[in-house]
Amino acid sequence: MDWKPDWGLRGRMVVTMFLLFALYIVFVGALAYTRNWFILPFVGIFLFAQFFFSDKLALYSMGAKEVSEEEYPELHASISRLSQQADLPKPKVAVVDSRVPNAFATGRSQKKAAVCVTTGLMRMLDRDELDGVLAHELAHVKNRDVMVMTIASFLSTVAFMIVRWGFWFGGGSRDRQGGGIIVAIAVSLVVWIVSFVLIRALSRYREYAADRGAALITGRPSALASALMKISGNMENVPKDDLREQSEMNAFFIIPIKSDFIGRIFSTHPATENRIERLRQLEREMETA
Repeated sequence: MDWKPDWGLRGRMVVTMFLLFALYIVFVGALAYTRNWFILPFVGIFLFAQFFFSDKLALYSMGAKEVSEEEYPELHASISRLSQQADLPKPKVAVVDSRVPNAFATGRSQKKAAVCVTTGLMRMLDRDELDGVLAHELAHVKNRDVMVMTIASFLSTVAFMIVRWGFWFGGGSRDRQGGGIIVAIAVSLVVWIVSFVLIRALSRYREYAADRGAALITGRPSALASALMKISGNMENVPKDDLREQSEMNAFFIIPIKSDFIGRIFSTHPATENRIERLRQLEREMETA
């Protein structure tokens, strides 16, 4: 496999992380100015836990179970083969017992990665299509997307937590400290909105990059395109209760669960139709190369 660096992805990562870092400086400065230093230890603990335990937290939140080769021999064989083709260490393999057809990758590094699929996905796709989805998740690992998005989303998450719970820490007080917390909440709201936009711009491009990476790993862009069509088409048949239970993991899924108009505007993923068209174009390019 001729894996070439995606300079578009790297450039967007650098720009986004620079802007988020600048936003972080403003954020910390606002906390210092309003004398709300007590928040920072909680921020540090949260960052440590999110970074070092992201794989375990993601798998736990989904009810995923790490499985052995004896339990899922074909799934393990596919991931082993695709990992070799992508020049990656074999990740941990996990399965979620769910009718929602989806998959995701997690882990802070290539050596600490895990790839998880649902039972609904394995029932729906044929072998080539499943390989395309697995290769997409491995491309995320190869591009270190999980680590980058975890770090990038940290500031947004902390800002949202301050907005949501700020008044509980004394926002209702009329003294100077209470007024300082109100300022911190207002700054946090602005930080959350700006970081929200930046992260989604980066997230959408990383999906295109992972699609292209999957095509390079398998040599069959059409297989992933077919899988995306099947998954997208069958989302409408999944019970709404099942969808709501898993919607918090949208950013990590192969296809996001929310599909209404507002959900598409603020989605972490580009439109499925656009992804499929790019894969078909890539298929034509590979056929004529």
